[in-house]
Amino acid sequence: MTAMVSLHRHQLAWLTSRGWAAVLGRPWDVQARDCLAHWASHRLPLVVTRQPALPGANEWIALGLPAPARWGRRRLALQVPHAAVQGRGEFPWLADVQDLLPPPARDALRELLGRLRQCHAAARVFGSYGWQAISGLDHVRAASDIDLSVAVEGAAHADAVVRALASFEAPQPRLDGELVFGEGAAVAWREWVEWRAGRARAVMVKRLDGASLHRDAAWCGRTEPMEIAA
Repeated sequence: MTAMVSLHRHQLAWLTSRGWAAVLGRPWDVQARDCLAHWASHRLPLVVTRQPALPGANEWIALGLPAPARWGRRRLALQVPHAAVQGRGEFPWLADVQDLLPPPARDALRELLGRLRQCHAAARVFGSYGWQAISGLDHVRAASDIDLSVAVEGAAHADAVVRALASFEAPQPRLDGELVFGEGAAVAWREWVEWRAGRARAVMVKRLDGASLHRDAAWCGRTEPMEIAA
C-alpha cells in the first residue's frame, strides 16, 4: 500500500521543523520566501493538491499555499517527502467560521446549518474563508465566495444536500464548493444540479490525481437515469 492512500483533496498538512528548513533552503524569490518563512514560524499548514502520476511520485507529496493579500495572493506550489509531514488535518467546519461572514449573511448561514443537519450532512470551509479562519490573515476579499466541501453518501443524499445549499439566501457571499462522494470523487454542487436536471450532458469529477468528464453515473454508484426534484 502506498503512502498516497491516506491523502485526499483539501487535506491540510503540517511540516516538521526539518521539513520547513528544507523548503526554505530552496531558491525562492524574496516575496515567496517571506510568506513561507511566516508560515514556518507560525506553524501554519499547507494543503494537499493534485498529486502527479509520475514514476517515484509516491515518495513525495505535492502541497500548496494560497498566500493572503500581503503576499500578492500568490499560489505557491512545492513538493516534500512524506517524512517532512508531521501531521494532517482538515479545514474548519462551516459553523466555526460564522463570525467571518458579513452580518447580513449570518442568519442565512444559521438556517443553512439547520437544513444540513436535517439531511445528516456537515460542511467544511476551504478557499479564502477557510484560510482566513486558519491563518488570521487577509485572504477574504469583498467578492470572495464561501467554498464548502460536503461529504455525501450517494446520489439521493447529494440531492438532499444541494436542496439545502440552494436554500441559502444571502446577497453575499456566494455559496460555492463541492460534494464529495466515496473514495474522494468530488463534483461542484452547482454542476451536480445541472447534470441531474439534464441541463448538462456530462459532469466534471475531480480526484486526487486529476479530473475527468463523466456522462454516466457509474462513478457515484448509480447506473440508471437520474432526475432531480424541482
